[in-house]
Amino acid sequence: MTKPSEEKMLQKGIYTGIIEQDENNNFFCGEYLLDYKMAQKFALGDLVTIKSIIENPSDINYNKYPKKSKNFDKANNKPQQ
Repeated sequence: MTKPSEEKMLQKGIYTGIIEQDENNNFFCGEYLLDYKMAQKFALGDLVTIKSIIENPSDINYNKYPKKSKNFDKANNKPQQ
Protein backbone atom coordinates (compact mmCIF):
# COMPACT_ATOMS: atom_id res chain seq x y z
CA MET A 1 0.00 0.00 0.00
CA THR A 2 1.32 3.46 -0.90
CA LYS A 3 1.19 6.61 1.13
CA PRO A 4 -1.22 9.35 -0.10
CA SER A 5 1.73 11.65 -0.91
CA GLU A 6 3.30 8.92 -3.09
CA GLU A 7 -0.01 8.39 -4.91
CA LYS A 8 -0.20 12.09 -5.74
CA MET A 9 3.36 11.99 -7.11
CA LEU A 10 2.53 9.06 -9.37
CA GLN A 11 -0.65 10.66 -10.75
CA LYS A 12 1.06 13.71 -12.29
CA GLY A 13 1.41 12.22 -15.76
CA ILE A 14 0.92 9.19 -17.94
CA TYR A 15 4.49 7.94 -17.64
CA THR A 16 7.72 9.06 -15.98
CA GLY A 17 11.05 7.81 -17.24
CA ILE A 18 14.46 8.61 -18.70
CA ILE A 19 15.05 10.08 -22.17
CA GLU A 20 16.97 7.63 -24.34
CA GLN A 21 17.99 7.57 -28.01
CA ASP A 22 17.93 4.53 -30.29
CA GLU A 23 20.20 3.54 -33.19
CA ASN A 24 18.02 5.59 -35.61
CA ASN A 25 18.39 8.75 -33.48
CA ASN A 26 14.79 8.56 -32.26
CA PHE A 27 14.27 9.94 -28.77
CA PHE A 28 12.07 7.77 -26.58
CA CYS A 29 10.97 7.27 -23.01
CA GLY A 30 9.83 3.75 -22.19
CA GLU A 31 7.55 2.62 -25.01
CA TYR A 32 6.77 6.20 -26.10
CA LEU A 33 8.40 8.05 -28.99
CA LEU A 34 9.20 11.65 -28.07
CA ASP A 35 8.87 14.56 -30.47
CA TYR A 36 12.36 15.06 -31.91
CA LYS A 37 12.48 18.88 -31.75
CA MET A 38 11.13 19.01 -28.21
CA ALA A 39 13.41 16.20 -26.98
CA GLN A 40 16.50 18.06 -28.24
CA LYS A 41 15.89 20.66 -25.52
CA PHE A 42 16.71 17.98 -22.93
CA ALA A 43 19.79 15.87 -22.27
CA LEU A 44 19.91 12.13 -22.67
CA GLY A 45 19.27 10.63 -19.26
CA ASP A 46 16.96 13.43 -18.09
CA LEU A 47 13.95 12.25 -16.10
CA VAL A 48 10.76 13.42 -17.80
CA THR A 49 7.03 13.03 -17.26
CA ILE A 50 4.83 12.42 -20.29
CA LYS A 51 1.58 14.33 -19.89
CA SER A 52 -0.32 13.17 -22.98
CA ILE A 53 0.10 10.74 -25.87
CA ILE A 54 -1.21 10.30 -29.40
CA GLU A 55 -1.02 7.52 -31.95
CA ASN A 56 2.28 7.81 -33.84
CA PRO A 57 1.44 9.21 -37.31
CA SER A 58 4.75 8.07 -38.84
CA ASP A 59 4.83 4.88 -40.91
CA ILE A 60 8.62 4.77 -40.55
CA ASN A 61 8.77 3.95 -36.83
CA TYR A 62 5.16 3.06 -35.96
CA ASN A 63 5.95 -0.65 -35.47
CA LYS A 64 8.58 0.14 -32.82
CA TYR A 65 6.78 3.13 -31.24
CA PRO A 66 2.99 3.05 -31.77
CA LYS A 67 2.50 5.91 -29.27
CA LYS A 68 4.07 9.38 -29.40
CA SER A 69 4.20 12.38 -27.12
CA LYS A 70 4.77 16.07 -27.75
CA ASN A 71 3.57 16.99 -24.28
CA PHE A 72 6.31 16.14 -21.79
CA ASP A 73 8.55 18.02 -19.38
CA LYS A 74 11.22 17.47 -16.74
CA ALA A 75 9.87 15.32 -13.95
CA ASN A 76 9.10 17.03 -10.68
CA ASN A 77 9.67 14.71 -7.76
CA LYS A 78 7.86 16.96 -5.30
CA PRO A 79 4.39 15.75 -4.22
CA GLN A 80 1.43 17.86 -5.32
CA GLN A 81 -0.28 19.87 -2.59
